[in-house]
Amino acid sequence: MWEPRHLAALDAVARTGTFGRAAVELGYTQSSLSQQIAALERAVGGRLFDRLPGARPPQLTPLGRLVLEEGRSLLARQGSATDAVDRYLAGGGRVDVGTFQTVTNALLPDVVRRVREEHPDARILLSEDETDSPTLDGLDLLFFDGDGPAGAQRAEVFRDEHVLLTPVGLLADGPVHLAELHGRPMVALPSLCDQAMVEHALAAAAVVPDIVFRTADNQGVTAMVRAGLGVAVMPLLAVAGQRDDPGLSFHALLPALPERRVDVWWRGSLSPLAARFRDISLEGGVELTRRGRSGG
Repeated sequence: MWEPRHLAALDAVARTGTFGRAAVELGYTQSSLSQQIAALERAVGGRLFDRLPGARPPQLTPLGRLVLEEGRSLLARQGSATDAVDRYLAGGGRVDVGTFQTVTNALLPDVVRRVREEHPDARILLSEDETDSPTLDGLDLLFFDGDGPAGAQRAEVFRDEHVLLTPVGLLADGPVHLAELHGRPMVALPSLCDQAMVEHALAAAAVVPDIVFRTADNQGVTAMVRAGLGVAVMPLLAVAGQRDDPGLSFHALLPALPERRVDVWWRGSLSPLAARFRDISLEGGVELTRRGRSGG
């Protein structure tokens, strides 16, 4: 076994030209340094230096040159590995995050900014998917608004109320009773995850709207509502950016539908970077929930 301290001693002697200068550089006594070289010679099974008479500097043997070349390569790899581990423990490295539209638009811009401010060299990879069967395969963290992967851990990020979107002027200002949606043309998201819960809640209230268009694009929903194709029941944060749109009206629902809950999911131990990304996301979720409930 070639010990790194023995290889460092060999490198120091080769660079400085003498055992004495190498000992000073490494903080050893000269006799201690000689013992390091002797131990390495025993390990490799041959002499590494020819000790020449007089004050002439020691000369590497052919075996010494070979061991020095390989040893420097080993020391470089060890240094690189040590640096990588240090960066990892300090919050560097890479984090892979699964997301969906609302989280991407409402939560992650501030989260990514804060993480990058703290860890400028971090590599953040986001992937967006609309599914009712999410997986953590290849991901450190997953944001989802339904039941996540079996056996994974989760923490609540935020809750989101549902609102009714209509073309401006279609209904009087103020809350709208669910019964008014029965048979009404409606634009909707695909019937999975939160949208499935919405439609189940409407059905439980004996309300069956006329779905005239389904799209996974939140902006597609608001565009068709604005055009008068139908109304839409949406999580508020999914359409919060349209609150000032002069062609849209927002209405509370009576009775209110169950809130949408968004969680962050993970499995097992997280890297320091992934853990920090999760924690900043939870802080951001608290602020989103507060703003949503206060109307800010």
